[in-house]
This record gives sequence, C-alpha cells and structure tokens, in this order.
Amino acid sequence: MNRERVGPEAAATPRKSWRYRLANMSWAIPALVFLLVFFVAPLIGNIVRSTTEGAAVTSGASIYYQKLLFDSYYSGVLLQTFKVSLITTIACLVIGYPISYFMVRYAGRWNTLIVFCLIAPLLTSIIMRTFGWNVIFARRGLMNVWLMGAGLISRPLDTLNQPIAVYVGLVHVLVPFMVLSITSVLQGIDIGLEESARVLGASRLRAFLSVTLPLSVDGIATGCILVFVLTNGSFLTMLLLGGGKVTTLALLIYQQFSVTQDIGFAAAMGNVLLVFALLCLALQARFVRRGGIKT
Repeated sequence: MNRERVGPEAAATPRKSWRYRLANMSWAIPALVFLLVFFVAPLIGNIVRSTTEGAAVTSGASIYYQKLLFDSYYSGVLLQTFKVSLITTIACLVIGYPISYFMVRYAGRWNTLIVFCLIAPLLTSIIMRTFGWNVIFARRGLMNVWLMGAGLISRPLDTLNQPIAVYVGLVHVLVPFMVLSITSVLQGIDIGLEESARVLGASRLRAFLSVTLPLSVDGIATGCILVFVLTNGSFLTMLLLGGGKVTTLALLIYQQFSVTQDIGFAAAMGNVLLVFALLCLALQARFVRRGGIKT
C-alpha cells in the first residue's frame, strides 16, 4: 500500500517541479527584455558608432581607440582621470571610515540624526550642491569674506577653478556612499571580539588594527570601488568647479557631444570609460566575496 501511494506522488513531483521552474523562467522575461532594450542595445550601438562614424570610416575602425591610447594628450587625460578618481577615493575613505566607526560604536541615539545628515544632501540636485561650493569658493564668496574679515588673509584666495575645488566638490558628493558602505559592514561585527582582544592585553589601537579593521575590509573595498567608479563618470563637478583645469574622460565625452559633435569619438571614450568600470567590478569580484576576502 505504501508503495502504491508513493509511486504516483513520485511520478507527479518531477512534472510539478518542471512546471515550477518554467514559471520562474517566465517571470524573468520582463526584466530581461528591459535590460536588452535599455542596456545591451545602447551598448552595442555605442560600439558600432565608435567604429563606423567620423574618422573611423576613412582611417580604420580602431582609429579612435588608437588616438585615446597613444596620443599624448588623450593618454594624459586617461591618467588624469585615474589620478582624480584615486585621490577622491582615498579622501572619502579617510573621512568616511571614522564617521562610520563613530556611528556604529558611539553615536547611540544620535545615529539616526547622523544618517539623516548623510542622506539629506543626496536628495538635493548635484548641480545645486556644486553651485553652492561655487558661491563659497568665489573671490568674493563666503570663505574669502570670512578669512579677510578675520584678518587671516589680505587679499582673496583664488580657490575657484582650481583642482582643490574639484576635489572638495567630489568628496562632498561621494563621501556618503563610502560611509554607508562601511557602516553596513561594521554593524555586523561583534563588538565582543574587540573587547576580547582588549582583555587579552591588546591596546585599543591594536585591537582595532588586528580585529575590527580586517573584518571591515569588505565594506572598505565596496565603498572604494563605488566611489572610484562614480568619480570616473562625474563631469559636472569638473565643469562647474574646475574651470577647464581638471580634464577627465567624462568631461571630454561631454565636450565631444555638446561642442565638437564628434559622436564616434565620444562613443569610443564612453566605451573606454565603461571598461574602467568593468575592471573595477572585476576587482571586486576577484578580491571580495560574501563573508570575507579571498585568500
């Protein structure tokens, strides 16, 4: 009797499981169609434009990429893009990690207020925030007026349209992403581990360096990659605060579209910028995984 009951159920189970798997696959169709239409198709179109328009028609399909990689000016722009992204990432890490550590370990009831102060600027347009720094750094802006009023300087500082203004604007925009990435990891670290290290004789600094910091590497890596990629694609800050003195690949793409109208060259630059982003994601996939760093 038991065999007779088990038999039909065992025969029906694979059929039911197959239908369930088919239903799961069908649920993914809208998302796949959306990605194909609005992500994959534009990327393919961008690749085609970079090899079939403008100078690529007469000089070869790879002429734009050769120009980007081997021309001294454009290779310098690539290095400048990497430099700006690296400095911004380091600055965000130096500023963001102490804030994250304080939020998790010492903020207490003030934690909600700190999170609100971090997220609130993200609700404001990046153009408005950048223009705010424009007002502060102007020759007759708030900073120069305050410094001259305090007698610390005799004439206005020329900080606008300088690299320092660009870095300040980028860090202001991107440091919340670093803080939130690190905070989410620090919250999962048991404070008892650090206390145990203190009980075993480690100083507060040694306990932090030996226990907390290694366990928070996932958040650091995620925050750094996120900030680095976002800096690569940022051009408004360079445009509004740099005054043309800080030229990155994203700013060149904007200029190619809006000024020279060289769509093929702009498409090639966009593809190179995409490769930068994919390399960053590949590094994250290589060195970071759920539960820790690969060894």
